[in-house]
Amino acid sequence: MHELPGAAMSLWWGLPFAGLLLSIATGPLLFHHLWEHHYGKIAAGWAALAVVPLAVTFGIPTAGEAVLHTLLTEYMSFIILLFALYTISGGILLAGNIHGTPLTNAGLLLIGALLASVIGTTGASMILIRPMLRANDNRPFNAHVVIFFIFLVSNIGGSLTPLGDPPLFVGFLRGVDFFWTTVHILPDTLFVGGLVLAVFLAIDLVLHRREAGLPKIKDPTPDTKVRLRGLANLPLLAGVIGAILLSASWKPGVSIPVVGVGLELQNLVRDAIILVLAFLSLRVSYKSHREANGFTWGPIAEVAKLFAGIFICIVPVIAILRAGHDGALAPLVALVTSADGQPNDLAYFWLTGALSSFLDNAPTYLVFFELAGGDAQHLMTEAASTLAAISAGAVFMGANTYIGNAPNFMVFAIARHRGFKMPGFFGYMAWSGLVLIPTFLIAGFLFFG
Repeated sequence: MHELPGAAMSLWWGLPFAGLLLSIATGPLLFHHLWEHHYGKIAAGWAALAVVPLAVTFGIPTAGEAVLHTLLTEYMSFIILLFALYTISGGILLAGNIHGTPLTNAGLLLIGALLASVIGTTGASMILIRPMLRANDNRPFNAHVVIFFIFLVSNIGGSLTPLGDPPLFVGFLRGVDFFWTTVHILPDTLFVGGLVLAVFLAIDLVLHRREAGLPKIKDPTPDTKVRLRGLANLPLLAGVIGAILLSASWKPGVSIPVVGVGLELQNLVRDAIILVLAFLSLRVSYKSHREANGFTWGPIAEVAKLFAGIFICIVPVIAILRAGHDGALAPLVALVTSADGQPNDLAYFWLTGALSSFLDNAPTYLVFFELAGGDAQHLMTEAASTLAAISAGAVFMGANTYIGNAPNFMVFAIARHRGFKMPGFFGYMAWSGLVLIPTFLIAGFLFFG
């Protein structure tokens, strides 16, 4: 197997990744029309700027294997799962008009956060984002509701089980017990989630009172009784969860080579089952339910194209990180080790979190999992606080940007398609900087100081 020589690679290799992030950040703001019609081509252009130099410098076999390995073993499963959750949840309709008062909004956020650890942050986000949008579509100030939805439902709520968020699922596949995170990160989740929810309630109360003096906006959603429809999709959603658990527990030891990349049989079976369940949902769901949800393929297409670019451009960055103390990011890596050689839990929390804010949080979790020794038994026992720091950092701080976790961008895209005036990339980071960073500072010193 050919591997990229991360120790010999300079930080210049991260330029396409940085360029793609900058394009995602500025495109919708500075050249909106061009971006709307050509974001896929722009992402492909940055991906080509990553792949072609890799092939020229290290040879086509090495570069090809590195990129194909990422696309086939990570991106394919990633986008199949997102596609299925998006499709199946799109057929579940919470019909009726819930009025978005501060207490109602807070209640929906709490339910979503709890649901996120059971059906995943993507599943919870897709089921609840549309009712949340309908509940607040007649309010002059409503973008903050979506922002806190991303904070709590799309990220923080998924920290209690491997089903909740991809990084924890990676840890589960590496040998971390299913309920380990439930036990060890519960206090952190309750503190961070509770504080962020309290901040939301305070802000929403202030804005709701301010709206009372403004001209009324006609509610575009008529008042009807609240009902859950599309119940045939619930067992399909359970089937997706079952397929994920099956791939983790069933290990036949069979690897099937696909264009030179070995794909484990259990993962292929899992992805096939998930795809079948997604297409089954399209057959059994009522078209009227999807139309009422405002279901379109636009948001998932946008996520698929942009994250394909991100997964490709991230290849050299991950190679440099994996080089550890020998790579160009060695000063960063050295920060996670104390002077006495012991792991610095607070540094693990912040570095895993900072990188998870901009890189995909699953491979970032894996890098720091390996840096901490990679032995699940040791990390669950003697180094439990270090594993908790890595896990919490990866899950919590995925909320810091639109690209920290896959549901973030999907929720943003859905809200934008529904006419909500969402802040841009840096505008969203201003919110996370004011709300999340102070919360994480307090949590870091409380739990990992």
